[in-house]
Amino acid sequence: MIKVAIVEDDQTLRNGFKTLLEQTAGFECVCTCETVADAVRKIPKCQPDVVLMDIQLPDKSGIECTARIKELLPSVHIVIVTVYEDSDRIFQALQAGACGYLLKRSAPERIIAAIREAQEGGVPMTPEIARKVIGQFRAKTTASTQVETLTSREKEVLELVMQGLENQEIADRMSVSLATIRFHLQHIYEKLHVHSRNEMIFKFSGK
Repeated sequence: MIKVAIVEDDQTLRNGFKTLLEQTAGFECVCTCETVADAVRKIPKCQPDVVLMDIQLPDKSGIECTARIKELLPSVHIVIVTVYEDSDRIFQALQAGACGYLLKRSAPERIIAAIREAQEGGVPMTPEIARKVIGQFRAKTTASTQVETLTSREKEVLELVMQGLENQEIADRMSVSLATIRFHLQHIYEKLHVHSRNEMIFKFSGK
């Protein structure tokens, strides 16, 4: 029997997930939660095998809830079930400890399969989410490789730019002229294949 907890603030969806579990052999819904506070209070007592976790909750993010639940129950498997499919949320959820990420429009049988897959140690994801994860991973890998082409001085300039310092502030911090910083930035742009400070910050902020 796979014990499942549900964290979902929408009553219709919450009841739908619960009914799905109750009508599927081998599954048991051990608790339902509407908020992060509910989840942190109730889930450790229920000791579920798998948690279905929404992201948009009334008090805090489901991503924060995922991290907290994993602290309390390191062995629990958390599957995000949400309407959001942007890459940043996906990676934040996985970094917080989620083992899978599904969209709410997934068919009921896919959700059941995902719970079973999570319990068996898998990483359940819909195909479109998997493609986003792979694409984001490749982008981050490329970014890291490009940074390695920089000299130690250029890396120092890049780090200060990422901290929000302006060119003159960077020059003062490094005890060099403003012209020297501009020279370094020109080479950094060329090596990182960007055309402006904003593009560089956007591309490498999540590296």
